[in-house]
Amino acid sequence: MIEIRDATDADVDEAVNTLRRSITELCVADHRNDPVEIESWLSNKTVETWRQWIARNDSVVLVAERDREIIGVGMASLSGDILLNYVHPDARFDGVSKAMLSGLENVLRAHGIRHCRLESTVTARSFYESCGFRSEGGDALLLSKYL
Repeated sequence: MIEIRDATDADVDEAVNTLRRSITELCVADHRNDPVEIESWLSNKTVETWRQWIARNDSVVLVAERDREIIGVGMASLSGDILLNYVHPDARFDGVSKAMLSGLENVLRAHGIRHCRLESTVTARSFYESCGFRSEGGDALLLSKYL
């Protein structure tokens, strides 16, 4: 069973590992294994940045946990932007991304947000479209959804 909960400082090592592995292993269609591009994506997926993210009062950071292991990380601004939704490679296609997205949307609804946006990767675009997101104008990767 997947549990979605608020992230804590104690989650830092597993969460950062999940983010970094997800980007490196699952987003190949986006970074094309270009070391410079990968490093650009990973540059803020660090212990220091994690601590900054969970300390912010204008956003929420959630983790997905199964059997007491972190298998997903999500983040949304309280203005309606989905900023992160990454799944550990070992848990891909297990419903983690959908559970995380639902958790983030629930938090946004609870804060009175009725429209959310995100910038998708090429890898995740069809997933987000299957969850009701639609292209916002000319940028095919800028997607939005009414909650």
